[in-house]
Amino acid sequence: MALKKFKPTTPGQRQMSVASFQEVTKTKPEKRLTKSKRKSSGRNNTGRITIRHRGGGNKRLYRKIDLKRTDKLNIEGKVTAIEYDPNRTAYIMLITYKDGDKRYHIAPSEIKTGDKIMTSEKTKIKPGNRMLIKNIPIGYNIYNVEVSKNKGGQLGRSAGSIIKLVSHEGKYAQIHMPSGEIRLIDKNCFATIGTVSNIEHINIKIGKAGRKRYMGWRPQVRGKSMNPVDHPHGGGEGGCPIGLKSPKTPWGLPTLGFKTRKRHYTDKMIIKDRRRK
Repeated sequence: MALKKFKPTTPGQRQMSVASFQEVTKTKPEKRLTKSKRKSSGRNNTGRITIRHRGGGNKRLYRKIDLKRTDKLNIEGKVTAIEYDPNRTAYIMLITYKDGDKRYHIAPSEIKTGDKIMTSEKTKIKPGNRMLIKNIPIGYNIYNVEVSKNKGGQLGRSAGSIIKLVSHEGKYAQIHMPSGEIRLIDKNCFATIGTVSNIEHINIKIGKAGRKRYMGWRPQVRGKSMNPVDHPHGGGEGGCPIGLKSPKTPWGLPTLGFKTRKRHYTDKMIIKDRRRK
């Protein structure tokens, strides 16, 4: 994959870059595998804004992605097309199975149209194939990894994500996450071989504010630019410091180094925390 850059004919194009979409082979989605997606603009069921800076943006059709693939065990599928999905950073692949069924899956970077894929408890080690973690050799890159059995892939789904299988230890396997965290996963969970597609996504430069609005993001304002009633950093004359020992959120909670993790019952599954060197 490569990035497409522009001549700086306008200030917005000076640093802007977009994906070249060289891998994409089909532009219109499979109608049967899509559904309408209604936007909430960051509002909850009572109409109040619970997530700031959301709203507007282009309309999107949601593509139904099969993250489990277990109901197609031992049925060979063929990659019909590689497609762009506006709802995620990775590309998706349209698979036509031998029984005639069609499904969308997250595409690995090494896949091409015409390739064959398989989901089985144990199958050939090649990009796009999905199998139980206990049957994957140590050192291989995996993605779309299940955290709980039969729940579907939850880890390693964004563009360029690489999860490395480190070791097998009894009932569990150790995996190295993109964040640096090393954690235990049940060996009877499924994972897909390969690296998630669209690796260069991290290098894309948005270039201008308008492009961010197309994505459904509204402007953000610094806390120190607000009034004291609106933010703990607000108030003062001109561009002065925030006047606090450490920065705060709009609701008064500390930000730098403040622990927000609540699910401590999963701590036993974490071998190495992502913050520890």
